[in-house]
Order: sequence, then C-alpha cells, then structure tokens
Amino acid sequence: MNSADIIDKTVTYVKQTLQDAEGGHDWWHINRVWINARRIAEAEDCDTLTVELAALLHDIADSKFHNGDEEIGPATAGTFLSSINVDEHIVAHVQQIIRHMSFKASFDKASFQSKELFIVQDADRLDAIGAIGIARAFTYGGFKNREIYNPEIEPNLNMTKEQYKNTTAPTINHFYEKLLLLKDKMNTDTGRQMAQQRHIFMHDFLTQFYSEVR
Repeated sequence: MNSADIIDKTVTYVKQTLQDAEGGHDWWHINRVWINARRIAEAEDCDTLTVELAALLHDIADSKFHNGDEEIGPATAGTFLSSINVDEHIVAHVQQIIRHMSFKASFDKASFQSKELFIVQDADRLDAIGAIGIARAFTYGGFKNREIYNPEIEPNLNMTKEQYKNTTAPTINHFYEKLLLLKDKMNTDTGRQMAQQRHIFMHDFLTQFYSEVR
C-alpha cells in the first residue's frame, strides 16, 4: 500500500471514529492540525508520512475523554495502523509522538524527541491559540460545565501535572495556565512565525474581555 492510500484510509477511520466527538476535539480539529503539520513539514527535513499519520491520529482517543488513560491513544493508533500493514517502525514512531506531544506531557522530563514530534506538536499547539484556540477553550469549558470567569479564583501558574489534568478552574484561567505560554514553546521556525499573530489576538481578546466584565 502506498503512502496516499495509507493516508486516505486513516482519514476515513478518523472521521468515523470522531463523528460524535466534543467540538474542540473533533474531525475539524484534526483536519486543521493536519494542515498545519503539512505546512510546517515543508520547511523541515522529516518523514512526512509519519508526520501526517501522527497529526491525523493524535486525538483518536484523548486521555481527557477516557478517564485520564494516557496509553489508550497510542494503543488505539497502533492497532489501527498495524491493521492496514503500516511498517512497524512508523507505527512505533507515531505512538511515541502521540504519547509525548500534549501540553500535559511537558510536565514530565522529556524521554523522547524527534523532528516529527516537534512538527506535530507545533501544529497542535497552533490550533490551541488565536481565534480558533479561544473558541475551542470555551467549547471545552462549556462541555465540562466550567465557569467562564471568576475573579475570586486566581490562575495557578505552578501546577503539577495531576493538578493540570484535574483542574476545574474557569476557562479564562486556562489562558494564563496554558494558552499564552504556547508561543514560546514552539519548536520550529515556521511554528514560531505562525504563532505570533495568534498570540497577539489572544491578548487583544483578553483586553476586550476585561473591559466588558469590569
């Protein structure tokens, strides 16, 4: 099976699997990350098939929707890729990317790195900032029935991984606890360039938000 066929089968699988997913982690999120990843990969020396597969499968079973199980995503992706006879070394690499690319994974000491990981990680982080990032943050906050804003609850800028995974803080706090930090966590030059305007947009949004609530 050639690379194009592998990608086509993966797209079909992801669309079917995520057809009822929460709006911030659905097929359209995956599609945007896939587009971002391909754009970043154009400027990098990398295995593009691995990049595309990891981008497509990175949220196939997100731990936040599976009782915090951080291995269900890599396992689900691995089972699918093996079923369509993808080379074992590519399967293993995709699983490692999924295992290590999330923001919560950054709380742990890095045990795996690759150019492909850096590309997909940047692509996913780009979809967490800017206008779409704001929309996704409030979509997920609503899904979890969180407050939009509560001035009595300060952002926690020194959270542990477990505190981050289990937080119930207002959505506005998430900007300070994650979203505004992502610009400086980009790995690639293209990712950094793409992040700049989105980061500025979030600051502008917060300025407007506080002018309305205060």
